[in-house]
Amino acid sequence: MKTAVIIPAFNEEQSIGKVIDDIPDKSDKIVLVCNNGSTDNTEKEALNAGAMVLTENRKGYGYACLKGIQFLKELPSPPEYVVFMDGDYSDFPIQMNDLLHQVEVNNYDLVIGSRAMGNNERGSMTLPQRFGNWLSGFLIGIIYRQEVSDLGPFRAIKWNRLLELNMQDKTFGWTVEMQIKAIKQKFSYKEIAVDYRKRIGKSKVSGTIKGTLLAGYKIIYTIIKYAK
Repeated sequence: MKTAVIIPAFNEEQSIGKVIDDIPDKSDKIVLVCNNGSTDNTEKEALNAGAMVLTENRKGYGYACLKGIQFLKELPSPPEYVVFMDGDYSDFPIQMNDLLHQVEVNNYDLVIGSRAMGNNERGSMTLPQRFGNWLSGFLIGIIYRQEVSDLGPFRAIKWNRLLELNMQDKTFGWTVEMQIKAIKQKFSYKEIAVDYRKRIGKSKVSGTIKGTLLAGYKIIYTIIKYAK
């Protein structure tokens, strides 16, 4: 096993199988679906598609990701690389190879799949998402002197570098915490273009006013928090 793929999932029964099926070169990967308190058939569909399912009933994107990391820590032989992606089929799993090429061949520590640099299906990125990305990138540029175009969840990182980040956030601040800590610790960091399509089902974050506001607050709070 060279690569672990961590997929947080909450009520993604319609999409999770498609995500897993489209992951390339699964012979050298372990696919972990971190079932974040789903009340539908997400677990069943993930198992049927050949993934391993971990259960994390504490709600929160970060909680689910941390569950996957803890599982990998306990393996006798951990992976070299970890890919994070969503379970809603908005990303194109085949582009995982492009991310991994940058960490394996070009030796980057952290590679972010930037939706802002890629081709977006019409309607795939909501106005709050686009504004949030712009505002976050602006703040990170001002505070940390690093150009950031996206906080997208599709990313690849070296396992040893992931451990060095000592990730802590349990909810919406997970992705930006990883980027800021990597920047502060002077990891080699790169963004590459990835494509993006309309997700299957309704977003639990950008699909609601409450989710959008909470996520926006947490992201801005996290950006400022690590500036100390």
